[in-house]
Amino acid sequence: MSEKTEILDYLMTIIGEEGCGVACSEAEIFKDAQGWKMMLEGFMAPWPLGKTAAEAKERIREYAEMGFGLS
Repeated sequence: MSEKTEILDYLMTIIGEEGCGVACSEAEIFKDAQGWKMMLEGFMAPWPLGKTAAEAKERIREYAEMGFGLS
């Protein structure tokens, strides 16, 4: 399993389809020089997730707890 697939699977696991809907199914996860980022439909800029898949999963959990469009 690729890191990208691992992060997307975690996103759906932590949020669930009901809490995420179209935003997660259309989420674009990508890695650039600064690390992993997530672009959700309806948002103008990507959200930073971290340099590793583990950091990305932790950041997704933090975003979900704060309710930033993921609950």
